[in-house]
This record gives sequence, C-alpha cells and structure tokens, in this order.
Amino acid sequence: MTERQTSRYLSDRLAAAGLRPMSRFGQNFLIDLNLVDLIARSAELDKIYDVVLEIGTGVGSLTTRLSDQACAVVTAEIDHNLFRLASAELAGRPNVRIIQGDALKNKGTMRPELIASVKEAMSRIGPESRFLLVANLPYNVATPIVSNLLLGEPSPAVVVVTIQKELADRMIAGPGTKDYGALSVWIQTLCDAKIVRELPPTVFWPRPNVTSAIIRLDQDFERRAAIPDLRFFHETCRALFFHRRKFLRSVIISAMKDRMTKADVDAVIQTHGYQAESRVEQLTVAEIGLLIERLRVAVAV
Repeated sequence: MTERQTSRYLSDRLAAAGLRPMSRFGQNFLIDLNLVDLIARSAELDKIYDVVLEIGTGVGSLTTRLSDQACAVVTAEIDHNLFRLASAELAGRPNVRIIQGDALKNKGTMRPELIASVKEAMSRIGPESRFLLVANLPYNVATPIVSNLLLGEPSPAVVVVTIQKELADRMIAGPGTKDYGALSVWIQTLCDAKIVRELPPTVFWPRPNVTSAIIRLDQDFERRAAIPDLRFFHETCRALFFHRRKFLRSVIISAMKDRMTKADVDAVIQTHGYQAESRVEQLTVAEIGLLIERLRVAVAV
C-alpha cells in the first residue's frame, strides 16, 4: 500500500483495473492515510486476543493496518471487482479472511458466513478473545450493521467506525434534542459513546455531500446482561419512537398493539406515575429502559 493514498492514486489504480466507484454501494474512499491510521489506533487492538470485523474492504487500506495490529480480521466487500483487487493486496496475510458479498442477509440480519467466520476465529483464540467492529462503513448500511451486531451474538466489545456525522450525532444525542430517538436510546443503553474526530468531505474520494465522523462505542456487558429480553427491548424502543411527537399514552398503545389493551396501558401509566400527556422524547435513556421493562412485565402477566 502506497504511503500516500491520494484521490489521483486511487482513481488511476481503479481505472487501470477498469473500475470506478459505485455510488449504490456507498463507495467513498478515505484518502488521508493519517485518518485511516487513526481509525485503527482508536480501536486499541491487541495482537493476541482481538478478532476484528471490517465491513467494506475497499482496496484494503484499513485492512492491512488491522491485520498488523489484531490477531484475526474478517473483512467483507460487496463489489466483486474490488474484492479481486483487495484480495491481491491482502495476499500473504494469513490472519485475514476476505469474503465477497453483502454484509447483511437482510435489513435485520447479518450475513451468517460473516458471523460464523468471527466465531471460528474467536474459538481458535479461546475464552479471552475479544470481538470488535472496525470499519469505514458504507453510509447506506451503517445503522443496520451497528444495531444488528449489538443485538446479536457475539456482540462487539468495541465499535470504531466512520459514519455520517448526522448519524453519530443521533447516537450520542440527549433527551429533548432533535437528534434524540430510538437509536440514541439503544446505543446509550448498551454502550459508552464518543465522537473521536469529525471528517470533512475533502478527505474522501469521491467527496460525499455530508460531513462524516469517527465514533467509538464501548459496550458495557453488565448493562447488557441486566436487560431480561434484549430483542423485546430493541423492538419496543423502536416502536415507542415511531410517533415521537404524540403523547405517551398514545405512543404506548400503538407500540403495544395486540399485546396490551388500553386499560392495561392506563394501568401501567397510573401505577408507575407516568404523565399520559408527556412525550417519550422527553424521557431519559434510563427512564425509557425502565418503561420498556414495565411493559415487558405487564405483557408477560
């Protein structure tokens, strides 16, 4: 890999292979290698214990750094032409497995081959292995990939990804702000989140029309284990924010349709002292978590 990955270098390299960036795959290459280094460095990888999943191999710029710093890397590239190019770049790196295809089986499910490869690498390392997601994520799949991995097993201990700044803002947003929503609650319930660096469009080729950000999520597995039904929590959290501007009673009735009667909803509101005319977007992350658990208990009765 050249020390200077300029837009001209990338365009010439792809042109020589008869390729060009595909907008439908969200291909925006990070051309500042100092920032590529920052992504890898921000993950604080361990050469002995860490298994890294990368989504969007591209030409392998980040992959080579992950390979140098982690025990094993599983990387996926949807573009079969880039897959061939990256495979040649990554040849001779036995700790890298590159898979050609979509990282998502569907919007709500990761591709089984990817997860199986991660599990296989972790089993070779043993019980002290650690799973991380480190990637310059294609914008169009960033939300389902992060959400699905946090919901699934194994779930990453650390996530370091480049995403749209707008999406990063939603992940760290607080109650009562315009960016606060189901994703904010989901991420902050499980993780400590921080933006590492904002990235202007000029550090990518082709240039996107938005500002990007590197964000790091550190999952707290004690907080995760304290949630009795993770899938119920995830689905109910999303449902509560479908109509975020409606009053709390109406939102709960809609979210719990076919599972709770209006009388049941009123009982939860009255028993636990909720204001029926408050709004879910005004509740803190902890308050929403407690509400979801009370609804789960009410449904189970």
